[in-house]
Amino acid sequence: MAIHAPVLEDDSPLSRLDRGLYRLERQLALLAGLAVFALMLLAVVSVGGRQVFNQPLAGYVDWIQQGMPLIAFLGIAYTQRDGGHIRMDILVARLSGRALWAAEAVTTLAMLIVMALLVWGSFAHFQRSFDWGAPLFSRDSSIDINLPLWPAKLLAPVAFSVLCLRLAVQLWGYGRAFVLGLAAPVAVPLVVSVADQAAAEAGHVSGADD
Repeated sequence: MAIHAPVLEDDSPLSRLDRGLYRLERQLALLAGLAVFALMLLAVVSVGGRQVFNQPLAGYVDWIQQGMPLIAFLGIAYTQRDGGHIRMDILVARLSGRALWAAEAVTTLAMLIVMALLVWGSFAHFQRSFDWGAPLFSRDSSIDINLPLWPAKLLAPVAFSVLCLRLAVQLWGYGRAFVLGLAAPVAVPLVVSVADQAAAEAGHVSGADD
């Protein structure tokens, strides 16, 4: 069970930007959750149709192909904001003060550069699939029922762009903490010790937070 790292808030412009972006990220994560639910319903309809009418849902695999980018990409910025992504923090967990914020800033900058390149590459991939003059604006389609693939391909650069915004906000937060020597900066997930994380997980499992 993942325990989200605490993210502090105040009335600063950085924190207001963080909260505004977080609202967008929550909506995208909600869409990802609805996509999971929709694919589950499609599975029920397909299996039920096969068992009852000997006729599964037409294009079931095609719809899964369209829905997977929703599940895979739309929640990544939301998870990044709350510090929910898996990472190796054996070294970072031993740092504190400016050394910690410098290390976090460097790794966040590296991720931002990688994600910016992925935005560029995935958008180019979408452009190869999209054509204003083609039927349904699509140069390619799924194999079974010929669904256009460009909507699914567009999700990647959109989701990666939101993640780039989140990384930029966190880079600002870490840089601000480094310059000002802050102990607990806003708009960034704070490092949670192993003991605190274990205690939080135990509380969730035992229902102590109810």
